[in-house]
Amino acid sequence: MTTSLILACVWAILANVIAMFPSKRAHWPAACGLTVLGVPLLGYVTYENGPWIGLIVFAAGVSILRWPVIYLGRGMKRRIKRAMTKGPAE
Repeated sequence: MTTSLILACVWAILANVIAMFPSKRAHWPAACGLTVLGVPLLGYVTYENGPWIGLIVFAAGVSILRWPVIYLGRGMKRRIKRAMTKGPAE
């Protein structure tokens, strides 16, 4: 197993341990920290193991951090809808 995959497994274990702790702030600071660590780690996994393994690790990360991804999708959908209703610039 490569170093990048070991680090990705440690990241996944860390994410699950953080999710087990009760939180009054709904885990958003932890989710931001995991995202900041996960994006370069995903690039490292993809670089070292290829795009297919990178996609598998990406899918695992999205399944762990699903709410930030859902909110990002909603925000993008709202922006696209607003741009479509605005029409072309005159």
